[in-house]
Amino acid sequence: MAKYRAAVIGLGWMGLLYDLAPRSPDRFEIEDTDRPTPELDIHRRFHHHEHAGDSGLPTSYCEAFWDRPDVELIAAADRDTKRLDAFHQRYGIDGLFTDAEKMLREERPELVAVATNTRTRADLTVLATECGARGIVTEKPMAHTLAEVDRMVLSCAQAGIPLSCGSITTTHPSFARARELLQDGAIGELLSIEAPNAGAQHQNWAYFLDVLPDWVVGVGDTERRESGSDEFVGTGMAWSQERRLAVHFRPGAPGVRLCGASGEMIFDYTQGWRLWQQVDAPGGPAKVEVPWPTPQFQPPYGAVYTVADVVDGIDGRLDEPKNSGRRVGIALEVEVALKQSSAQGGGQVTLPLVDRGLGLNYDWFR
Repeated sequence: MAKYRAAVIGLGWMGLLYDLAPRSPDRFEIEDTDRPTPELDIHRRFHHHEHAGDSGLPTSYCEAFWDRPDVELIAAADRDTKRLDAFHQRYGIDGLFTDAEKMLREERPELVAVATNTRTRADLTVLATECGARGIVTEKPMAHTLAEVDRMVLSCAQAGIPLSCGSITTTHPSFARARELLQDGAIGELLSIEAPNAGAQHQNWAYFLDVLPDWVVGVGDTERRESGSDEFVGTGMAWSQERRLAVHFRPGAPGVRLCGASGEMIFDYTQGWRLWQQVDAPGGPAKVEVPWPTPQFQPPYGAVYTVADVVDGIDGRLDEPKNSGRRVGIALEVEVALKQSSAQGGGQVTLPLVDRGLGLNYDWFR
């Protein structure tokens, strides 16, 4: 029997369409409620995952809720009635709303997915907490500004609500395994973390650092691109005095590299996780690759994992979602600070940032 009633706000690609149609490359105004909707395979079937670490299909929040026997998908909200019709055809659910606030106040869902464009996510997240939600997932990026992140994290923390922000690789069970290995001393004392960027849209490193650094330095950023994005694209470093640990941001680095005193772990999107450990050899200590224990990362890594983290949080099996709003907020603050440092010629920028109105712009479809 289902324990949690769930609803989805925003039936775009991650809300609904990703599982039913190929991704459209066409640009369109995100405020237009008559947006193009591709031809949909309403009756598409999935080979649902059965064990942690398996394929992870499906991808969308609607299908992730629909997949779980402990969740009842009861409603959806979108200003585009064509997408509401597609939702109704797919699931046979009559809870259809063009007004998200009306849906939240009338249906009072326990689980809410906020898959709208970025501009509305903070307001809808806070509103969901006020309307009795017990767990919330949002699409990435989490928010534009630090102030919006502060509101989202605080409102959920005060209500004791797990908040997971984005269906990214960090939500995969293999990342929890990597953290367990790290805590068990598999590579000795952690000396440094490396990542290709600060990645407020898609961070892996903040899960392992887990605290706001004390300062950052960055160089090589560029102006806002034609796509609309001004996300940091340079090179930088963040230092945490509490952890006595540096995070290096270098374009071309793997998804995350964890370097320890007696080994290292590396994650990339094609090979998954790899582990090297120090062993005694005839010529002296040497690092050799050893098999990665299950689960291993396997794409795709859709919404099933971020939803699982939130449900596990509600049920007391997980203290905090792996890609929690708090950790994404750390990544956003670091990325904003790196931009400031680069604009100042690479000077040190101290955290936390005082101006909480600072933030990032994202690509046109965000």
